[in-house]
Amino acid sequence: MSTDRTVVVYGAYGHTGRFVVAELLERGWIPVLSGRDAGKLAALGDAFPGLERRLASVEDPASLDRALAGAMGVINCAGPFLDSGTPMIEAALRARIHYLDVSAEQQAVLEVFERFSGAAKTAAVTVIPAMAFYGGLADLLATAALGDWPDAEAIETAVALDSWHPTAGTRLTGARNHYRRLVVAGGKLEPLADPPPSRQWTFPAPFGTQDMIALPFSEIVTLSRHVRSAEVHSYLNLAPLKDLRDPHTPPPAPADAHGRSAQTFAIETRVRRGGQTRRALALGRDIYAITAPLVVEAIQRIGDGRGKANGVVAPGEAFDARDFLESLPALRLAFADG
Repeated sequence: MSTDRTVVVYGAYGHTGRFVVAELLERGWIPVLSGRDAGKLAALGDAFPGLERRLASVEDPASLDRALAGAMGVINCAGPFLDSGTPMIEAALRARIHYLDVSAEQQAVLEVFERFSGAAKTAAVTVIPAMAFYGGLADLLATAALGDWPDAEAIETAVALDSWHPTAGTRLTGARNHYRRLVVAGGKLEPLADPPPSRQWTFPAPFGTQDMIALPFSEIVTLSRHVRSAEVHSYLNLAPLKDLRDPHTPPPAPADAHGRSAQTFAIETRVRRGGQTRRALALGRDIYAITAPLVVEAIQRIGDGRGKANGVVAPGEAFDARDFLESLPALRLAFADG
């Protein structure tokens, strides 16, 4: 296995992939630009001159092997992950390098745990699916809130967005993902109720009290793999769903020098046990942009030995969750009891 600072970014020319490439460069890593579209890859090379480009397709295992050669890890940003996850993980295992992705797709993440846990442990590599805003951030917040509790009676996560301008990849993934969403109920994964439950949640300013609907993402699956809790549920406020469901909503537009949009978010997790509640809150900007420091911090900690385990692991299982979160200046955090 390579021990240098070369990381392949697959789907590097996508919206999130560009943020990941920029974050790797800022931290002194050497990104290799990879993807299946030669034209888009060439255009990205113009934006990031001097970086190596490697054309590869998930339908061509030999091309994936060439793309991953000599790297210490790969960050897969090319959804839908129902299609790209398995062939890319298989290639990473052949190369004996670490694999991370940014999947919000529950079924894709579930398949990673079920299919590759043994092989990844045997290969002594770390595989972390869902190391992104949806999935990874909620998993880390819940793990940090849990603290020294050995288990929980209930974990609830609520996300508030002031808007949601979906990328083309988000729309493609939504169309591809026809699986019924899951929650943890009675201590095991169960289908989300139909119609999904609704409720209110009070966030700090500027969001205040929001009408919410149950909308679980991949954090349900990751938390179910390493936290014992009878109930795990997630909610999203209603306003961004109108944007997401409107086919005329444009993609995100850059609003600062880093390319971030003006979108703001709040995400809070509440963990209950024995009549007590612990809370963890994160505030920030741009759900796509924040994914970059999350996944790059993860690959950095794996590279310097701060990752806790090989095999397929959840974010909160792989790292010291609170320390991880507090290392990210793009997040404003608050932790509280009660």
